[in-house]
Amino acid sequence: MASRNDGRNDTAACPACGQLFTRVGRRRWCSDACRQAAWRRRHSALAAAADLPVLPRPAREHTVYECPDCQARYLGWQRCDGCGVFCRRVGPGGECPACGEAVSVSDLLEQGAASIPGVPGRHK
Repeated sequence: MASRNDGRNDTAACPACGQLFTRVGRRRWCSDACRQAAWRRRHSALAAAADLPVLPRPAREHTVYECPDCQARYLGWQRCDGCGVFCRRVGPGGECPACGEAVSVSDLLEQGAASIPGVPGRHK
């Protein structure tokens, strides 16, 4: 069995780009960029195999955050002004055109037609 702290210095081809490099220890990739690219390829392949869409995370300015203490919601702001604690991420969203509150897309999807202005039971 190979030692965990092996000190080999042999030449190998990088699995990501195919470039030859000199291994130091247990290193498998020629650079951190190749290691990251291989990770992204593996994880997007896993999502495709599971028939899941690979969605990018929305930009912070389009993300709704909620304070765990006072339940105040913020659009693009991760820290609660009143409590001073970090908020939890609710999801992508925006400002409600009717009331000006931060509303997430998932809130609107859960409520369906109730989110339409003038329909009873719409968001806060």
